[in-house]
Amino acid sequence: QVQLVESGGGLVQAGGSLRLSCAASGRGVKTYCMGWFRQAPGKEREFVATINWNGDRIYYTDSAKGRFTISRDNVKNLVYLQMSSLKPEDTAVYYCAVRTEYTCSSDWTGFGYWGQGTQVTVSS
Repeated sequence: QVQLVESGGGLVQAGGSLRLSCAASGRGVKTYCMGWFRQAPGKEREFVATINWNGDRIYYTDSAKGRFTISRDNVKNLVYLQMSSLKPEDTAVYYCAVRTEYTCSSDWTGFGYWGQGTQVTVSS
């Protein structure tokens, strides 16, 4: 069983930065793909970024490239999403998720474990 707890969300002005953290626990988490997804009101859940077990395969949605950085610390079992140059359209609930595979996918249905989510609000 895998458990995930996100933190670090909040209210920030456009152009600002936030760092989200996800604490993971459970057998095997060090070997799994981990990802960040988000869901805005009235919209479908969407892919933001994923990172494989050792960090040598990282993928971002186009809107996140150059602004967001995903990383992981397998000693502390933490995954981070550093977000900069935030825009109002980044406003959403951000979820950390685990895919119990070595390889990653941008399809959220392939992720079997989810955190409770953390709200990110970017004001204009």
